[in-house]
Amino acid sequence: MWLKIFLSCICSALKLTVPSHTIHGIAGQPLHLTVDYNFNATASEIQIIWLFERPQSNPKYLLGSVNQTVVPDLEYQHKFTLMPPNASLMINPLRISDEGNYIVKVNVRGNGTIAASQKIQVAVDVPVTKPIVHSEPSSGVVEYVGNITLKCTVEKGTRVIYQWMKNGKPLHASPNYTFSSNNATVLIVPVVKEDIGNYSCVVSNRVSALESEIIAPTIYYGPYGLRVKSDKGLNIGAVFTVDMGEVILFDCSADSNPPNTYLWIQRADNTTQVIKYGPHLEVVSDKVAQKTIDYMCCAFNNVTGKRDETHFTVVVTSVGLEKLAQKGKSLSSLAVITGISLFLILAMAFLFIWKRYQPHKGQKLITERRRHFQVMLIKRNVSIRSKSIPAKKLASAHTKRKKERKGSVLLTWVAHLNVSLLKIEPK
Repeated sequence: MWLKIFLSCICSALKLTVPSHTIHGIAGQPLHLTVDYNFNATASEIQIIWLFERPQSNPKYLLGSVNQTVVPDLEYQHKFTLMPPNASLMINPLRISDEGNYIVKVNVRGNGTIAASQKIQVAVDVPVTKPIVHSEPSSGVVEYVGNITLKCTVEKGTRVIYQWMKNGKPLHASPNYTFSSNNATVLIVPVVKEDIGNYSCVVSNRVSALESEIIAPTIYYGPYGLRVKSDKGLNIGAVFTVDMGEVILFDCSADSNPPNTYLWIQRADNTTQVIKYGPHLEVVSDKVAQKTIDYMCCAFNNVTGKRDETHFTVVVTSVGLEKLAQKGKSLSSLAVITGISLFLILAMAFLFIWKRYQPHKGQKLITERRRHFQVMLIKRNVSIRSKSIPAKKLASAHTKRKKERKGSVLLTWVAHLNVSLLKIEPK
């Protein structure tokens, strides 16, 4: 990658331009050192010379040219190429041994001789290979007891820079993390639960960068945060209230690695009894002799040697049965009220129909009898009209007696209805 910034040297009207004073090349690949020059004088000869020097050593002649003729050093003639009048140098292939300072000098002869030179430092880098991270010990450690050492190794690469990552973010030095001088090793002392995570190592240099596979050290811890939960009932603090007849499932859990061993203990009459092993406990409330029972869940980590326990109380109530009875009573009262309402509606409809159609039927009967009676009177030609009862009064009396009988029947029916309603009382 060539830099866009050029440095210039002006000597007696000769201008020599090169890229940056430092260029990084990749071992095994060609490297092109670009050089430009120009001058404002008449030239009869142009000479280009390339020299190479290592620190604390004398410069070596690589090759040169006069006008179009190239004169190489026979030792390097297959490695270095010059294409005059272009002063640029091609190195192919680039080796680690080619790292050093390259000096280019241009001489121009005309009316006189003018010269200019520049120095370029070439750094040769080997691309890094994919790094590998090792964890010691590999079997895992117990928090607050053991330590963890992470080592990052790379097979190839020059001027390697190491960077540690945790969960995708750079890892920096802290009281728990100590890095080696080149950052290739990190020591975690002491190990705690918070050190759990995905670690990786990124290696890079000026020409490459690669990241290792993720490694997650094994850290044993816990138990932490032991608690008991239930699928039913009311929970207030460490007290669970359940209804008689319910089957309750209790779950005991705690944060731990490896998983805990759980056991359940029932306390009654100043005695304790192990009733079950495992994280779950089923309690059938209708089989419980007492209405208040004390339980304890214990969690034990076989690797860390730590344990924890939590106590809770189960209170069995008959609230559920009372609710069921109240519900039955409510349904019974509702049925009674519905029946009475339906009966009253039917009774009122019957009375309405009876009052509407029954008087017309009675009036028709009275009219027929009245006509029959009048015909009988005419045929017999009774002379004692003053002593006999008039037909009109007779019909009226007959109708009055009929209404009295029907009214009596209606009053009797209403009285029976009232007595029946008084006897039906919701309980």
